[in-house]
Amino acid sequence: MDAINPRFHKKTAAAVKPDELVAELRQGSRAALSRALTLVESRLPAHRILAEAVVEKALPYSGHSLRIGITGVPGVGKSTFIESFGAYVTEAHQKRLAVLAIDPSSARSRGSILGDKTRMEKLAQNERAFIRPSPAAGSLGGTARKTRESILLCEAAGYDLVLVETVGVGQSETAVKSMVDFFMLLMLATAGDELQGIKRGIMEMADLLVINKADDPEDRAVRLAIGEYKRALHLFPPKENEWIPEVKAASGLQGTGLEAVWETLARFENQQRIKGYLSENRAQQAEQWLAQSFEQLLLEEVEAKSAFQEGYAQLKQEVRAGKKAPGRAARELVRLFAQSVAAPA
Repeated sequence: MDAINPRFHKKTAAAVKPDELVAELRQGSRAALSRALTLVESRLPAHRILAEAVVEKALPYSGHSLRIGITGVPGVGKSTFIESFGAYVTEAHQKRLAVLAIDPSSARSRGSILGDKTRMEKLAQNERAFIRPSPAAGSLGGTARKTRESILLCEAAGYDLVLVETVGVGQSETAVKSMVDFFMLLMLATAGDELQGIKRGIMEMADLLVINKADDPEDRAVRLAIGEYKRALHLFPPKENEWIPEVKAASGLQGTGLEAVWETLARFENQQRIKGYLSENRAQQAEQWLAQSFEQLLLEEVEAKSAFQEGYAQLKQEVRAGKKAPGRAARELVRLFAQSVAAPA
């Protein structure tokens, strides 16, 4: 089980040498991977510089894994499914699996339970698996940015599969979809209710829909759900990568149906690599990463300027008091933004 180290002390961070850390990581050191991930997640600007150097050193060794996003409605059994699937791929196919589990955070305190290792106790003890819980909020740059970097580090450490588990059906799914190759949606065998309760956008993103907790795949409710979901998926426009989404039944608790899930993943990867869609998708994602990083860093740079902060605070007060329309205030904020960028440090 990998240890989640406390935030780096300044002296500890200063002692970090990116070349040495990546070399240890490449040799399979779980402790080195944990240190690298902790560095990436740090909120301190000095740590960000080091993290960027580490990620850049690791970049040539990344890109060889299959990146999988997984989500599902509350109570669908994501952790149980991931633990069973992880045991299957590490034992039956001798794959190395890294799980990046995004834990819910308090919007007020930024605190997070980080309980995925408790829920995946057996997988956490598996030598071929690595579980890293991370809070959904409170990290500089946001969940998408640190997760992208974490994926690259896990790939450089030699993991064949990198699985990103999201908080649940909600806003985070779009961000995760923009950084993985394959998106898996877990559902329950209550088709009518579930189809009403899930957003169409998330269904459209899915490459594989897995009906979990299907202890008996021949159960009438399971068979009906499979038919309903297949019909629903056929209503969506064809995917640009020519992949036709599939529906499978599995049980994380019983460990059944996992082979069919694995075969779908293998066929997807083979098709996407042969047709060149995998590399093109990742190139587009890298461009998105650049754009998002630029916007975030630019905003941070401007917000650090006192003139911008004072003007922004004044505009917010005027909008709250009804003295100025939000649209007009936004235009003034853009001008203030441009002036702040142009102003000398």
